[in-house]
Amino acid sequence: MADDSIAVVDLDRCSPDRCNYECSNFCPPNRTGKECITLRGEDTEEGDPNQIRISEEICLGETCGICVEKCPFDAIEIINLPSELTEEPVHRYGENAFALYGLPVPEPGKVTGILGPNGIGKSTAVRSLAREITPNLGDYSQEPDWDAVLDRYRGTELQNYIERLLDGEMTVAKKPQYVDQIPKQFDGNTRDLLERTDERGKLDYLVDELSIRPVMDQDIDSISGGELQRVALAATLARDADFYFLDEITPYLDIGQRVKAARLIQELAEDEEADRSMLVVEHDLAILDLLADTLHVAYGEPGAFGVVTDPKSVRNGINEYLKGYLSNENMRIRPNAITFEEHAPRETTKGDVLVDYPDLAHSYGEGEFSLEVEGGSIHKSEVLGIVGPNGIGKSTLAQLFTGDLEPDEGDLDFRLDISYKPQYIEIDQPMRVDTFLSSITDDFGSSYWNTEVAQPLQLKRIMEQQLTDLSGGERQRVAIAACLSKDADLYLLDEPSAHLDVEQRVQATTAIRRYAENHDATVMVIDHDIYMIDLLADRLMVFDGEPAQHGHASMPQEMRAGMNDFLADLDITFRRDERTGRPRINKPGSQLDRQQKKQGEYYYAP
Repeated sequence: MADDSIAVVDLDRCSPDRCNYECSNFCPPNRTGKECITLRGEDTEEGDPNQIRISEEICLGETCGICVEKCPFDAIEIINLPSELTEEPVHRYGENAFALYGLPVPEPGKVTGILGPNGIGKSTAVRSLAREITPNLGDYSQEPDWDAVLDRYRGTELQNYIERLLDGEMTVAKKPQYVDQIPKQFDGNTRDLLERTDERGKLDYLVDELSIRPVMDQDIDSISGGELQRVALAATLARDADFYFLDEITPYLDIGQRVKAARLIQELAEDEEADRSMLVVEHDLAILDLLADTLHVAYGEPGAFGVVTDPKSVRNGINEYLKGYLSNENMRIRPNAITFEEHAPRETTKGDVLVDYPDLAHSYGEGEFSLEVEGGSIHKSEVLGIVGPNGIGKSTLAQLFTGDLEPDEGDLDFRLDISYKPQYIEIDQPMRVDTFLSSITDDFGSSYWNTEVAQPLQLKRIMEQQLTDLSGGERQRVAIAACLSKDADLYLLDEPSAHLDVEQRVQATTAIRRYAENHDATVMVIDHDIYMIDLLADRLMVFDGEPAQHGHASMPQEMRAGMNDFLADLDITFRRDERTGRPRINKPGSQLDRQQKKQGEYYYAP
């Protein structure tokens, strides 16, 4: 194979007991007597002896690709690496396995961001920096050695960090990606968990800033996803460490909580007495833009190889990522740019009214949370965005619409078929993904369904997996597909962006938007990701009030008025990037922040 290609075999998909070894039988080098595709054999350290291995020295590379086409389980990838990659990988997991090129550079006193898709090696990079694994520099046949790693990075910005790591001078605190797994790993209440982490004597401050005091004496398995996320942040930031790694800080948090979390991370990084390094992986571009001092872009082929670029300025890094072209690397990472409307507002949907709903009220009991909803109209073929803080009644409204809750006041005699994707996805059926989805729609597997649902939601490679084995992001994509696959009058999706990377969010947004347009379908989307709402919604329904006490929902309104109402309540302003039109959060108290507040333009600044 050419030096700039690698072969990857997915051992979870390679099924020799269910095929006739089409890959090896049709391989051109094999047919000439060479041993290109062979069995792994009894000496294999991982996988089944009857699974295949591919000799990268003999393989003809991506220009051939016959084995890729012939494999019935889509288990083989032959990939041309970027010609700019002149070094060996930092780490490769084994023969025909994932390879990582490059490492991020944590800087004392700064927040370093990483932006890139899931499955691209960000966790591998962080595990290396935390000394949880020893990078093998691409030679998986030898025992890895940190002295060799130090030699590789001698004279670079990483040399000092690695020396401190090897001298035992580097302590690490990590926040996990999937906070909903915490109750499975910890049995007790919130206070018990957090008091174990209070190494800096700052726990009380963090608890108050993150508004988690009301759940301090609740069992961990009884609190919501947003509360779990804030507890995980407090537990990580309370530790006294030299290197902090925070993997996705925004899922389940509203925009106000996201800004608060970003401020707390910056405060810790800016503590001049400690020289702490902060590394943050985040898919909410507005928060990453506000939070990070420098940015690494990660690109490649998820599950096959990943490349971590040298550090960039945050603005340029995000803009290049959205454009799909990295200028310093001379690398196109996406065929099309992600673009944003520079000014607001598509016109209010002119379609017929799907449903008029009256003023509504619902209370969970005396002294408990109560919700009031202003009556309004939902139009056919529109996408209605729903925004507001956590604990303000958005999911309660969804349950009122679906009939899971009965209003105390107002009559909801919709007679509508509603397809609902809840906020928290519980999947416990022992069933394959394809079996589950085919049970929902007669269109499963049709060219239209594959093009409009399966392809943008990247379902092909997980179709044969068990639902219970899926990651958080994979579950989210399956749940969105299940919602869109039903025949309904109204599609209601609660936080579809959670655990999706930037690419997946844009593709999910495209799938939802295109489905609405092609089916004349009406969609309601509850989400905290401003980018997703900006790309998706025609109009907004805005919630305000006092979280966990009472909420109020406005009638649907045009985007400009809705965004101004929503952000004024949070005291947050956005501006538009001059190059891309993407929304960017203004620093609180900055000249632009004060000017826009004076003008009453919190989002679509002129």
